[in-house]
Order: sequence, then structure tokens, then C-alpha cells
Amino acid sequence: MMPLEVLEQAQKDLLCYPGAGCSVMEMSHRSPSFEGILHNTTDTLRRIMSIPDDYEILFLQGGATMQFSMTAMNLAHQGDTFCYMQTGQFATKAKEEGARWGNAVCVGSSKEDNYSYIPKCENLPENAKFLHITGNNTIFGTAFNDYETQLPSIVLPQNGEISKVPLVADWSSAILGKWIDVDKHGLIYAGAQKNCGPAGLTIVIIRKDLLEKDVDPVVPIMLRYKVAADNESMYNTPPTFAIYMAGLMFDWVEKNGGVKAMEEINVKKSSMLYDYIDNSKVFANPVNPKDRSIMNVTFTLPSKEATEDFLNLAKSKGMINLKGHRFVGGCRASIYNGMTIEGVELLVDTMKEFEKNYK
Repeated sequence: MMPLEVLEQAQKDLLCYPGAGCSVMEMSHRSPSFEGILHNTTDTLRRIMSIPDDYEILFLQGGATMQFSMTAMNLAHQGDTFCYMQTGQFATKAKEEGARWGNAVCVGSSKEDNYSYIPKCENLPENAKFLHITGNNTIFGTAFNDYETQLPSIVLPQNGEISKVPLVADWSSAILGKWIDVDKHGLIYAGAQKNCGPAGLTIVIIRKDLLEKDVDPVVPIMLRYKVAADNESMYNTPPTFAIYMAGLMFDWVEKNGGVKAMEEINVKKSSMLYDYIDNSKVFANPVNPKDRSIMNVTFTLPSKEATEDFLNLAKSKGMINLKGHRFVGGCRASIYNGMTIEGVELLVDTMKEFEKNYK
């Protein structure tokens, strides 16, 4: 869900972007108008996330899924060792793609408990080229909320020095909705379609020293971070309209208090849901409380029939996309930045109505 004022601004500019004489979808990516859009989008993201100057911001394509391959190809050579925390479906897919390139080692998994908690990272090899985590797990409703206890000191920067094993994090479903300390990471990537605009754009934030790594010659040009950085994300034609929409979203976040303000609102929204669920006799949440996501609140009902009845009731009140992922069933409320507090209040009221009449 995107804020109404963002959609209205896009609608206003759709036929003719100010000063361009054409739509963003029609303009050349080499034109002064689009270069202005690109630079504004980059600068705003750097401000609202407090991205240090020694990090490069890239706008790529291929979704977060492409990054499962690119991270391994750019940060390690074939056969090198790199590590993964297995905390859900997308974390597992990342490891499987990494295994095509090198020795992908699992150093923490909650699979045996259906990914209902975030495990601690254990037995991390010092020769690992990186450690990969999925910061927020949309399907299972978990998140890395405490790096200090979940990750070893070898991964987090110590005394101002960069870490021996760079932390690579997929923050697709929480970026801009939760404060992220960029300088604790070697690389952050995120698909834009949760909090940053429509699908089609991937954001990569990478520490500049990692751009200088010796990349295996077999890696295609289009899959090299340094090539993207050297060409300001325009080695080929970038997704111009998706970048423009991301810029509008970044402006909206800044206008509304920044990322920390977004997180405060998201904590309030998710707490409303968790508080009700924890005191309900019909609805339940399977996630370890300290590992709960503020972006994706999962919950179950006593039976498939009850779940369908509740989803139908919610739909009758204008609430859609509440059905849980096909891998886990149940329900899932994705309360990204664009979702209002009033929307969450309506959901809680609907849950109360359902529970009152449930037999």
C-alpha cells in the first residue's frame, strides 16, 4: 500500500513531468530531467537512512532474488566459503543460490520450529567471505531485532574498524519502516515493493571498499556492483518510473519525520495487533515475542473453516490480502508504511467482532 498523496502526485505528473515536456515513462534516462530525478532520489535516501559517505547507493533490477546470486558473485570467488542464517523461505533460497557459486554454510537455523524465532549465529568460520541474513521474514513474521546478541563480534564493527566478515542483509520488507544502522553492514539490499514504491526496482547499499574486490572474470558485466557504481546505476537503461516513484516515497518519509518516525508508528500499529492476539481465545501468534516483526503480523485461527470465515468477514469490510502465505496458512497483516493506524484499528475491531460471534 502506498500513501494516497504519493499516488496523487504520480497521477498529477503522469502525462507531463514538470519541465520535461513528456511523462517520466517517456523521457530518456540520459536527459537532464531524469538525471535530476535520479540524483534527488539518491540524495534523499542517503539523508533519511543516514547512509555514510563511504557507501554507494545503487538502483538495480532483478528484485531481491537477483541479489541472492550477485552477493556471492561479487564478494567471493567460486569455491570460497560464505555463511547464511536460515530463518525462512527467502533466507533458504539465498543459501541455495549461494551454493551454486561456493561453499554456502548454514550457521544458524530455526527450521525445526517452523521458523518461529531468530536463532543465534554459531560457529562462524573466520575465513568466511560474508554472513548473509534476511532481516525481516515476511512469511513467518520474524525479524532480526537485536544484532548484539544474535550475531558474533566478528561480524559487527569493533572500535570503529570494519568487520572481518562483512554482514550482508536482505532488508526488503522492513527498509524505511524500521531503523537500520547502515554502518554495521557491508551490504544491504532491498526490493522496493514493500516500503519504497512499486515492484521493478532493487536498492543496494554497499560499502565502497567492497566494490574494489577482485571479481571472478566469469561474472557477467551486468551482475557486477562496480560496473553499476561507476555508471551511476545507468550502465543500461534503468527502471526510470520505478526510481521516480521511489523518490516520491523517500520524499514522503522525510516529510513525515523520517525513518525513526516511521518505526515509531509501525511499532504502535503492530503492538495494537499483538496485544489483541495475545489476549484472544480465538487468534494466536506462533512467533517468539522478542523476534516478532513490526512489518508482518502473522496469526492463526482454530481451523481452516474459521480462517476462511474470518477472511470473508474482513473482505466484506474492504480488507484484502490478509490470507497467509501458502506455505504456512493462517493470516498475515502486512502493515508497511503506507498502511494507516486507522486501517489497523479496523482490523482489530473486525477480529473482535469475529471472536464475539465465534462458536
